[in-house]
Amino acid sequence: MTTERRQDECVLITGAGSGIGAVMAQRFAALGARVVIVDIDADAAERAASQATGAIWFQADVTDRGRLAEVFREVRDRRGPVSVLINNAMTCADADFLDLTVEEWKRDVSVCLTAAFHTAQLALPDMLAAGHGSIVNISSVNALQYLGNVSYSAAKAGLISLTRSLAVRFGADGIRANAIVPGTIVTPAWDHRIAQDPHVLEDSRRWYPSTRLGRPEDVADAAVFLTGSQSGWINGESLIVDGGLMAGNVAMAAQIVPDERSR
Repeated sequence: MTTERRQDECVLITGAGSGIGAVMAQRFAALGARVVIVDIDADAAERAASQATGAIWFQADVTDRGRLAEVFREVRDRRGPVSVLINNAMTCADADFLDLTVEEWKRDVSVCLTAAFHTAQLALPDMLAAGHGSIVNISSVNALQYLGNVSYSAAKAGLISLTRSLAVRFGADGIRANAIVPGTIVTPAWDHRIAQDPHVLEDSRRWYPSTRLGRPEDVADAAVFLTGSQSGWINGESLIVDGGLMAGNVAMAAQIVPDERSR
């Protein structure tokens, strides 16, 4: 993990009350950044802020443009303009495509995609004035191939396209936009699936060439890298952080060539 100090940066992270977002907040705070935690759950946001040195928190529904505008104004007054924006808020409907409701579709798209449009529009004026800035959108391997959860997958694919659009539109202004594309990351977001199937995560390990599932720290380290000077010429990219999942299906390979893993 890079140890480049970030004391001159104001880092706003949505969906940072727990899981990946909370660990990202801790990582950036440890490097000296002025961290802003935004989450729909006020208790979770407050708890996460208490674990990230110097962080402040706001309760906000990321689908509420008016509330987000209030947050950005207050952040500017209290911590200065946002120089690093990380769009991490998510929700995911479990329904099969034929059972998916319009409301579930709209909710996934609103939280996972439209919210990033809102926050980027709110952050960019200050980034443009400063002549620099970094936006990181947390997508998913669901954006790259069918893994169920159709509305979530479509929204996350849209997020990659939004990332590329921002990178091209604002690259000449010193602003970079990149996406992180995680595989299965063990966070509280999995709790409802574990309640349905206690073995779901253990069973998922067989898909991964690295033989383990992801940790929030894996994504946090990628976010620190993509927003730092060591990645200064990386723009418009989607960094896959998945232990090799998208490189190939290890479980299928083992079936086709039974002794493949023993060589």
